This record gives sequence, structure tokens and C-alpha cells, in this order.
Amino acid sequence: MDDQHTMQQQARLRDKILDSLGRAERALFTRLAPKSPRAQMKFLRTRAKGSTQAVAERLGVSRSTVERYLSGASRRPQKRLQAALVEETEAQWQPQVRAQARQRAATTGGFVISCRAYFGFGPEGTSDAGRMRDISAAVSPAHADRILAAQEGGATDDDLHELVADAYFRRDGGGRAGVHVEFKDVEWLNIKF
Repeated sequence: MDDQHTMQQQARLRDKILDSLGRAERALFTRLAPKSPRAQMKFLRTRAKGSTQAVAERLGVSRSTVERYLSGASRRPQKRLQAALVEETEAQWQPQVRAQARQRAATTGGFVISCRAYFGFGPEGTSDAGRMRDISAAVSPAHADRILAAQEGGATDDDLHELVADAYFRRDGGGRAGVHVEFKDVEWLNIKF
């Protein structure tokens, strides 16, 4: 039971890290993404090089459903389809803006991670002992590059946990090199480019 609980916690944390990266990228958009289901379908079809079948597969619906929204015959998607439309549209919206932000973060600017989570790296009874902390830390470009590369490469939960904890405790930039850091029970996490 403990292993299953730990795996669920790690999955939630990974989702929070990935969601936060997505929110940070969306905050950089210079134009609003399409909002209506028809406009979203048109955009997704354009990104799929005109293939309604590819759009249908990405959204988990039939090709005829995509065609109904494109023609305007259907206008109000069910909640699941509506969420998929928003997610897919925003994931593919303004790829150059997203790529430029990632490049800046990985080479010159880094980013800022703010969170409330259980952090600890010292023995009980010391100020370094694990406890819930509100943390805000500027992440160096080197750490930002590792976190972004891990995210793009489908990193495991443990990889992402360790990278975020390392970014806070700056293992490679002096500070507390070589310490074991606990990072878990994340209540919220935000990343800002």
C-alpha cells in the first residue's frame, strides 16, 4: 500500500511540474489561442497539415465528429472533448514563442520556481529538518536547461523531483553540495520564465 501511495504522490507532483511549465509558457503568448470549438478544430487541422483523421486521433473522437465541428453543424462539445480541444490547442499554439522562451531560460535567463512543499535535508531537531516550506528560487540557466530537457524527454517522476530539489538547493553551484534532499507533498508549484 505504501508503494502505491508513493507512486500516486509522485505522479501528482510530476503533473504539477508539467502543468506549471505549461502555464508559464501560456503566460508568454502574444495572442490569445482560439476559443470556439470550430476555431480550435480549424487550428488543429492546420497544424495536422489538413488531416482530420490526425485531429480525431489526438482528441480521441471520430473523424465525423471533427468534420461536424469544422462545418459548424456541432457547436457545444461535451466536457471531455472541450477540455481536449483547449489542451491540444494551447499545446500547439505559438510554438516559436514557446521555443524562444525555453531557449532564453536554458541559456541566459533561467526561471523562477515558487512552491509550497515538504523540503528537508538535515536531521530532525535542526533548522534543516524536513517540513512544509514556502520556497521561491531563481533557477540558473543550467538547471532550467536540465528541467526542460527532462520534461521534453519524458522524465520519470524521480528525475523531475530531483531536478527541482537540486535547483533549489543549488548542488552544482556551491551551497549544499552532495546532500540528500526530500521534496514531496507539493501543495502548489509555479514556474515563471
